[in-house]
Amino acid sequence: MTTDVSHTTGLTPAVLQGLIKDGAGPRLLDVRTPGEFRTAHIPGAYNVPLDTLREHRAELLAHLDQDVVLVCRSGARASKAEQALAEAGLPNLRVLDGGMMAWEMAGAPVTRGEARWDLERQVRLIAGSIVLVTGVVGVLVPGVHLIGTAIGAGLTFAALTNTCAMGMLLSKLPYNRGPRTDIRTVIASLRDRS
Repeated sequence: MTTDVSHTTGLTPAVLQGLIKDGAGPRLLDVRTPGEFRTAHIPGAYNVPLDTLREHRAELLAHLDQDVVLVCRSGARASKAEQALAEAGLPNLRVLDGGMMAWEMAGAPVTRGEARWDLERQVRLIAGSIVLVTGVVGVLVPGVHLIGTAIGAGLTFAALTNTCAMGMLLSKLPYNRGPRTDIRTVIASLRDRS
């Protein structure tokens, strides 16, 4: 049984809860890092990090023959995943409006694991620390403050383009990767649920 989910539209947490209540709802693909996924995810979701999804979208396509809802922290990465899957020819895509933040705020069910900092918080820590240190050191060493200015420019660019080079770099760290998502295991699980 499939639900009526059309391409390029969002889905509120309340509507998604109703769709998955009976267990026959759409497939949920969580495109966050494995570390973020292990911290908290929607029960029944499959973890396919955005980079993995982009790399293996053709393989996934054959096993996503029903409605798919894409999930991330806030909706930005899920929108990028939607674009990648739509370009590969997958219809019936939706993005969870507000991502896991909205899902948790709605009091929806969550499977929890070991707490970890999400990427956005890590970016704020690293960027803020660099600006703070270069600002203090810049009092004694002329020109060092320009490093903080460069970080500010990078954050501005990240906001304007809805991309984040620092976040992409941090997502590669072992802390955020955890065990690498094995696409064969994900595909086997998708096949078994069919």
